Amino acid sequence: MLIFLALLYFCLACSLIWLACFPGGRASVLHFLGGLQRRFQMRTGGWRASGGSALRDAGPALRWRWRRGATDLRGWIRKHRAFVAVGLPLVLIPPLVALLLRRPDMLPGYEPSDTIVDAQVAALLKGEQLVPPASLPPVAFTTREVELVRPMLVDASRNWGLMHPDFNQRLLLVFRIMKEKYGYEMALLEGYRSPARQDLLAKMGSAVTNAKAFQSWHQYGLAADCAFLRDGKLVISEKDPWAMRGYQLYGEVAESLGLTWGGRWTMMDLGHTELRLRGVMRR
Repeated sequence: MLIFLALLYFCLACSLIWLACFPGGRASVLHFLGGLQRRFQMRTGGWRASGGSALRDAGPALRWRWRRGATDLRGWIRKHRAFVAVGLPLVLIPPLVALLLRRPDMLPGYEPSDTIVDAQVAALLKGEQLVPPASLPPVAFTTREVELVRPMLVDASRNWGLMHPDFNQRLLLVFRIMKEKYGYEMALLEGYRSPARQDLLAKMGSAVTNAKAFQSWHQYGLAADCAFLRDGKLVISEKDPWAMRGYQLYGEVAESLGLTWGGRWTMMDLGHTELRLRGVMRR
């Protein structure tokens, strides 16, 4: 008996965790319930088509059965109050703990992406693996212009390997299109950003960022800040008409590949793009 109860408890807890943490589980249950509803509607439709007399005759009996079942259930709960008081929390606690302790980056493969990408772009992304450009020397990020526009940039991570593979390839495709179609050479300013660095930048004020640790897609390798290279020098400021035109083209290309562009925001971040994967960031 104890083995049976332990097995039943395990199955119930796993089922609730499956429903709480896996969108596919919820979708399967909803699909099953929808099928039951359609079959019920078909049956009731057949009863109505035959004149509805059987349904009317069965109505009082069905209502009596529902009331009798509800009364029996309440009686069983009152009779086994101690069992319900102990068993219900035991069943509910594991899925609640799993839901609360779930990290934002857990199970990304089970969450569908919000973005819709052109079929040709999707084919390209599945085919050739684009290679990141050569890294710029640290001195390129310490010029006066760069320091004025983006302070502390020299310490930022520009490691393409720390970014999400899907976002990585989309951004590299943006770089390729910008260079081959429009003649703009792009440069990565910052990709992955640690929680500690995010908090440090947030303390510098809203002019730098409003996001604290784990409130930015940078912490999940799904965001990047980019600018342009002209004559071997970084051009970041949108006050340069050439750069401003580049940012507009950059935003159009990025959005065509399913990325979100910071140039659409109230507090514009023209060099920022991100890939918002559902279920990764818990807001």
